[in-house]
Amino acid sequence: MTENAHQQPTAPASELPTQYAPADVEGPLYERWVERGYFEADATSGKPPFTVVIPPPNVTGSLHLGHAFEHTLIDALTRRKRMQGFETLWQPGMDHAGIATQNVVERELAKEGKSRHDLGREAFVERVWRWKGESGGQISGQMRRLGDGVAWSRERFTMDEGLSQAVQTIFKRLHDDELIYRAERIINWCPRCLTAISDIEVEYQDDDGELVSMKYGDGDATIVVATTRAETMLGDTAVAVHPEDERYRHLVGTLIKLPLTDRSIPVVADEHVDPEFGTGAVKVTPAHDPNDFEIGQRHDLPAITVMDEHAVITVPGPFQGQDRLEARSAIVAALRAEGRIVAEKRPYVHSVGHCSRCKTTIEPRLSMQWWVKVAPLAKAAGDAVRDGRVAIHPQEMEKRYFDWVDNLHDWCISRQLWWGHRIPVWYGPDGEVVCVGPDEEPPTGEGWHQDTDVLDTWFSSGLWPFSTLGWPEQTESLAKFYPNSVLVTGYDILFFWVARMMMFGLYAMDGTPPFHTIALHGMVRDQFGKKMSKSFGNAVNPLDWMDKYGSDALRFTLARGANPGVDVPIGEDWVQGSRNFANKIWNATRFALMNGATVEGPLPDASAMSAADRWILSRLNTVVAEVDAFYDDFQFAKLSDALFHFAWDEVFDWYVELSKTTFQAGGEPAKVSGRVLGEVLDVTLRLLHPVVPFVTETLWTTLTGGESVVVAEWPSDSGFRDAAAEREIETLQRVITEVRRFRADQGLQPGQRVPARLALGGTDLAPHEAAIRQLLRLQPEGDGFTATATLPVAGAEVALDLSGTIDVAAERKRLAKDLANAEKEKAQAVAKLGNEAFLAKAPDNVVDKIRGRLVKADEDIERIGAQLSRLPQV
Repeated sequence: MTENAHQQPTAPASELPTQYAPADVEGPLYERWVERGYFEADATSGKPPFTVVIPPPNVTGSLHLGHAFEHTLIDALTRRKRMQGFETLWQPGMDHAGIATQNVVERELAKEGKSRHDLGREAFVERVWRWKGESGGQISGQMRRLGDGVAWSRERFTMDEGLSQAVQTIFKRLHDDELIYRAERIINWCPRCLTAISDIEVEYQDDDGELVSMKYGDGDATIVVATTRAETMLGDTAVAVHPEDERYRHLVGTLIKLPLTDRSIPVVADEHVDPEFGTGAVKVTPAHDPNDFEIGQRHDLPAITVMDEHAVITVPGPFQGQDRLEARSAIVAALRAEGRIVAEKRPYVHSVGHCSRCKTTIEPRLSMQWWVKVAPLAKAAGDAVRDGRVAIHPQEMEKRYFDWVDNLHDWCISRQLWWGHRIPVWYGPDGEVVCVGPDEEPPTGEGWHQDTDVLDTWFSSGLWPFSTLGWPEQTESLAKFYPNSVLVTGYDILFFWVARMMMFGLYAMDGTPPFHTIALHGMVRDQFGKKMSKSFGNAVNPLDWMDKYGSDALRFTLARGANPGVDVPIGEDWVQGSRNFANKIWNATRFALMNGATVEGPLPDASAMSAADRWILSRLNTVVAEVDAFYDDFQFAKLSDALFHFAWDEVFDWYVELSKTTFQAGGEPAKVSGRVLGEVLDVTLRLLHPVVPFVTETLWTTLTGGESVVVAEWPSDSGFRDAAAEREIETLQRVITEVRRFRADQGLQPGQRVPARLALGGTDLAPHEAAIRQLLRLQPEGDGFTATATLPVAGAEVALDLSGTIDVAAERKRLAKDLANAEKEKAQAVAKLGNEAFLAKAPDNVVDKIRGRLVKADEDIERIGAQLSRLPQV
């Protein structure tokens, strides 16, 4: 907790509207922050740096709940660090999103009856740039709605001039270091997007297919193989068996007839084959399966491509020109006609790869592509975590990271697209291959041409932590803000993005990793824990909730669910609850301002404070320390929950209420409590600001007269603690809570006054009698007082006269009836749960329901019995 240095008088509560209206506040506030440059970062300042990059959203994208969640966490971190005095850079920008963006523009062209080929490459790329200028990047405006405190003047795009130079530079260096090469390998091919995609861009799902067992060869030279892709048999160049499989030893090295063709293929022995699986023999199609390709390499088998880029059969014969699925059925029918189908299983559920962009079934395909040799880069990325240079949070996610980087295959980085960073390689008329750096002139002359492919989008976004700071130039920003302090991102792109940034950062920046900490969060799900999807009908547009409840409400809901590495459920009623919290902060602060809350002058000496004053300041410092510890551990849910309960329960529901009697009495104690309340509100609003920036900015500037809470000092723990005051107020809370519960049990209205006698001797509660009576609506005893109910609690005794408020006899009769019903319910549940025949037949959910009824019956019996014991006998 910091000493308040504000000298301006506290602004009157009349400056605050009676109700908080987020729509009227949020937009103007955000623009004011941007205009004043609060979110900009100065590379020449002497402040310590704190750097976070935004995971660059696609230029085609719009704000979804996942973005809102992640941005809320990053914004909270950076706002706190800014308040702590760090030179804070939250680096914004967007990804050019190769496949996704090209698909968007191609769909627009299709509406005009054109394709990109009608325009040609140069005109098509110009068309994409025009689309970006007119329609792309709408997410930037939506980020402002959310309150993202990014340095807008530094916004970057992965295809801008500087980042393009960075891409060309690192490609050239990797190529010259023989870490980039060109080779013919099996790749994942999308027949819809007409490009290669990487392993991590393939989504696997269980599909219904068919497993066909078919007979190759004739007579004694017969082998049965099984496949789910019968159409690929046209490209088989061998059958493989295990070297130690006695069943086929006599066939190894011989040729057998390949059905439906005029070819014979060898039987080869290879240890990759599992002799226990199926027939122990597998067909080998080197051009259409990654494992078969490896077998083909080991046995020097030819690779026959049987499909074109559209997955249409190209092999001459009756199946030529057929789509792969059409050919599959036709080939099975032809084999069946020849009597070569041994068995058919359908549906056969198996895992099938799909393009993550368009959901088309992937086709493994032999293709000439550009590759990154990842082994040395991946080893460096693993070592950086193992030796402690980079911490992964939560730590249990390390295993997932190591499982990935320790087993990485070479990365296919070329894409058969027109939108993207074109591969900087030129080919000459006599087979020359020249890689060109950004400061080099490409070769010209007859027969020279540039590679037509572009780079995988993840190649450029892998450079994001340093390319956005001006690399390869040695800029002031690069020196100041690299490495990043923390990367906040979802565990789902640990492989897509994080591993690539680690590999490239360590390579380009002389072994310095791109960030000190990787803080991983989970996925946003619906309130039932189900993945959000348009097809499920549970997808939510966060803008709708922001329009309805305010951005602070959405942010606070997301932060309260953010446990490290764990998925986050969210429902609209939770956002509504957070809106109620924002309203509570508003109304309570407004009320406090009208009742003496102030930040003027130093805090009074503790000796001049009441126990309630000392209690709330002691609790405030404890919460400051807790919140700091939670922030440092990325425990957003815990820090949000701590602030929620402190603000709502302790400040607003207890301290403000306890202070009312002091304010009403006036005098010096009222001034002291007014200053304490001002301090508590000042610090609480600053603590809340990183998560709920808009409502806290309005209230804090009104309370303190300060410029902006965005640049206010972050609270620190002053060390003030008062255990005695905390015990005293806890005792007071127990008394008030217990009596309130009794009143509610008796059906008394909250505002209904009841005569009472308070016996507070021997406790610390005597100074609080006025507060107890006011909070509990207890009148003085008066003449004719009769103690019809006596409540002993915390060493005190509260005697109530209920004779004029409730009919005790009728109340005892009602409770006795309720007790009998609860006991009957319990007896029935016990009887059923004790019936073995019933338990053997009843479904689990029915049994669980009865167990729940038993638990509730026990609770009701205990509760009603306690109520009866408190009522006088009549």
